[in-house]
Amino acid sequence: MNVLLVEDDDSIAIPLADGLRREGFDVVRASTGAEALAADEPDIVLLDLRLPDMDGLAVCRELRARSTVPIIVVSARGEEVDRVLGLELGADDYVVKPFGLRELVARIRAVARRSTAPRDESEEIDAGRINIDLRGHRAMVDGKEVQLTGKEFDLLTVLARNAGAVVDRERILREVWHTTWYGSSKTVDVHVAALRRKLGDPALIETVRGVGLRLAT
Repeated sequence: MNVLLVEDDDSIAIPLADGLRREGFDVVRASTGAEALAADEPDIVLLDLRLPDMDGLAVCRELRARSTVPIIVVSARGEEVDRVLGLELGADDYVVKPFGLRELVARIRAVARRSTAPRDESEEIDAGRINIDLRGHRAMVDGKEVQLTGKEFDLLTVLARNAGAVVDRERILREVWHTTWYGSSKTVDVHVAALRRKLGDPALIETVRGVGLRLAT
């Protein structure tokens, strides 16, 4: 798997690249946003937000505008607003520094599995105000299309298939991230927050404390 590592700090980039190569990844490093945007398209992008020439969020936005390549933001900016903004701009995951190599590798592999997983492209899902067209990879609320990232679309699909019923977090992690291990409940919460904002009505996704999530019908 080809990884584009966008990181300007040598003390982070060099050992991280070495560690990823030991895990079997081919790593190309970019030290600036301009280098990242000029690089050949990889299988996955690891993107720092603090770059010397431009904000990493702008790089994320540009990459997503022209490609569906999976993007994992790797940043010391760990506030929820930063996470939500990164996800809304098209990132598939958000990892906060410092992190362990094994955790990052698990996230890379999980995102890669999700991006290559086959879909049932013949199905439409009607769930009250929400309609999902799997063939066209489109989601609509009250007939108006909503622009979602890959994970947001998958999360909404899982909830819509079970509209009115509670879906537990373990199942969400399994079906959206193809794992039951990585990430805390915060991973789900951040994606839910971004999804609620895009749907335009936070009440559409209900949190059932201690159990999971439910799409209102």
